[in-house]
Amino acid sequence: MDNRWEKVSEEVKGERKTRPSLTYWQDAWRRLKQNKLSMIGLVVIILLFITAIFGPMLSKFSYEDQNLKFGNIAPRFDIYEVDKSNYIYVHPEYKLFTVTSDGKLLDSLKPVENDIMNSQKIYEVDGKRVVLDYKNAKLSRKNPGIQKYKILVENKETEILKRVFNKTYFFGTDSHGRDLFIRVLYGARISLTVAVVATLVNFFIGIFYGGISGYLGGRVDAIMMRIMDIISTIPLLLYVILLMVIISPGLKTIIIAMGLTFWVRMARIVRGQTLSIKQQEYVMAAKTIGAKNFRILSRHIIPNAMGPIIVSLTMMIPNAIFTESFLSFIGLGVSAPQASWGTLASDALPGIRSYPYQLFFPSLAISLTMLAFNFLGDGLRDALDPRLRK
Repeated sequence: MDNRWEKVSEEVKGERKTRPSLTYWQDAWRRLKQNKLSMIGLVVIILLFITAIFGPMLSKFSYEDQNLKFGNIAPRFDIYEVDKSNYIYVHPEYKLFTVTSDGKLLDSLKPVENDIMNSQKIYEVDGKRVVLDYKNAKLSRKNPGIQKYKILVENKETEILKRVFNKTYFFGTDSHGRDLFIRVLYGARISLTVAVVATLVNFFIGIFYGGISGYLGGRVDAIMMRIMDIISTIPLLLYVILLMVIISPGLKTIIIAMGLTFWVRMARIVRGQTLSIKQQEYVMAAKTIGAKNFRILSRHIIPNAMGPIIVSLTMMIPNAIFTESFLSFIGLGVSAPQASWGTLASDALPGIRSYPYQLFFPSLAISLTMLAFNFLGDGLRDALDPRLRK
């Protein structure tokens, strides 16, 4: 007898797997968590905001504190042993500093005698005669294998004891002796403030402008789109220069200039979504029962277009950060002693061969931030797309 058409027993029914009921946003969050790169980007962004807000509060240095005698000190350096309790560090500019064995800077030494003819500087450290001999400095330029200088303690040449990390200034110092670590964190405040404020302005202007343009359509849409075309044809740099004539250069100028131009892209995205959504049945039903245009836009059209809007916002933040850094790099950003990542990179450029770390850290901060937001934006794009729902 053929048993293929027998009824399913209650035990088999109980084994049937059902998918849990999730809302759109719960399902989007579930899919976002499955994207490892997006979660890494989200963690980096959260850590960046936390360190930018609270990091400078925990340091004994300020972004504007100067200590000229500790200028251009690297985050890692070689130390020499004078005796069991005294250690020295030789600066690339042939200056001596007393340090601890673990890399904490103590003081700058003044030479007892400066023998320019013999290319020697003579110091006294705790009663011991220390000679810095830099005769071979010129020869080392042509032949990198030659050591630039020698350290003689009581007329005996001393070798490098070890290489240590800078325990006083973690990222080193700039030419004015300012803590580069705090200045990078403070630069994160400036860059993130510009990016977030400009993005929020773009969010509100772009959503309402694009929503009204797409919903009303016709002649109103044509006029509003031509206005957007005119605004988008003027370069951002020209806006900044014109605003600098009226307002002094600084953070306010950049935020206003970016707020005037960045919303155009958002408005186009919202307009396209509105043109598609306003043809849906639930929008027609809202019109039929007499709902006002503002209510239809705010309660029916814009909420259903939030997926592409959020993805676009996430992608606009790294663009805004890079734009602010570029403007600061060419001298149109924040003024000294304030520091953004762009100004730090600009200040480090003249000494890039001697002190490359001064350019490395702000560049690394810009790169990590842009990568983190791009990873998160890619993950949000996939998570908020209903067609990819599984």
